[in-house]
Amino acid sequence: MGLLNILRQLLGGSPAPSSATEAQTATPPPPERAPEPEPISVPEIEARELLTLWRERKGEPLILLDCREGFERWIARIPDSLHIPMGQIPRRLGELDREAEIIVYCAHGNRSYSVAGFLIQNGFRARSLKGGIAEWQALGGEIARGRE
Repeated sequence: MGLLNILRQLLGGSPAPSSATEAQTATPPPPERAPEPEPISVPEIEARELLTLWRERKGEPLILLDCREGFERWIARIPDSLHIPMGQIPRRLGELDREAEIIVYCAHGNRSYSVAGFLIQNGFRARSLKGGIAEWQALGGEIARGRE
């Protein structure tokens, strides 16, 4: 072992490869990992709570956003809700009121959870309807059917 390698070891480094073959096969250090992004906390609202909130709204802007596909909306929808399919949300953010609270709903609450998280990341106040329109309907929430 040469003097240079002894100094490297004393200073906390690794010794230099002893041959040209070792220098070619030496693996580079792994790249530094980017820090993990902070997880988004998506608040949910129970259908029972939304029924009360929707019936008793007192002037504060509230948007019910249906993120399902059009054919699903024809089967059943919450009256007076806004329809923007999930795949169109990113390019249609300008249609949403940044001052309003947005309650996002879908069939069972999975897609709406993702959409609400996306809206939160983009500066909106949003919640997801837990259990979706299925839970809303099961608790007696008003439903409209057919084309609008």
